[in-house]
Amino acid sequence: MHNVRIIARLDVKGENLVKGVHLEGLRKLGDPREFARRYYAQGIDEIILIDIVASLYERNSLLHLVERTTSEVFIPITVGGGLRSVLDVQKALRAGADKVAICTAALKRPELVREIAGTFGSQCMVVDIQAKRNAPGKWEAYFDNGREHSGRDVVEWAKQVADLGAGEILLTSVDREGTGKGMDLELIQKVTAAVPIPVIVSGGVGSADDFADAVQIGKADAVAMAHVLHYNHQTVGQLRTHATTRGVPVRRFEPVA
Repeated sequence: MHNVRIIARLDVKGENLVKGVHLEGLRKLGDPREFARRYYAQGIDEIILIDIVASLYERNSLLHLVERTTSEVFIPITVGGGLRSVLDVQKALRAGADKVAICTAALKRPELVREIAGTFGSQCMVVDIQAKRNAPGKWEAYFDNGREHSGRDVVEWAKQVADLGAGEILLTSVDREGTGKGMDLELIQKVTAAVPIPVIVSGGVGSADDFADAVQIGKADAVAMAHVLHYNHQTVGQLRTHATTRGVPVRRFEPVA
């Protein structure tokens, strides 16, 4: 089995790193660059930077932050929020992003996924799926930071974007997001079993066991975390060590002297 990636998710509003519960009630935590540098020093595998109100206000203002962050942090960075066209993606990649995450624009015009993958390669096309449970064993895809209904079934939408050329899926349980009460393993299992592409899961990690369960039970390829890292409940090193004791393969990290 390939190494499972440990990813730090940084949700940004304006110049601030923010964190809420169920993507609501956002609390300012500080400069996102400081958090990115901290996690990089701890050995995080990747970083996801998302402007969580960009689509709501129809803006794209992350590029300056991306440029500054990529000058200090030398690991893959995925950028999302407010990207609505191939040109927007081109600007994000030129600013230093390695991948882009698309949610709202993909739901409104699915063909955009094919256009981005065809222009820049599937490896940089991540579809962000914000899932809310709407019936037993069923979830609906939302957009605008979990505010708006799409009417699309999450599993069917995941299959469609994989067919359109997405290289990865970022699957967030809005119901569990920010709670630290564990991930929606049923949701993760349903999506990972339905698609042939890697699935990054997010929402609900409160302990190292939650991370390991997402991989061993949910079959996730990567886990993106915010709450458990931002509030210092676990360091990246602690997560990595516990994963190893649970038999989860992770990258070995040797701090630079």
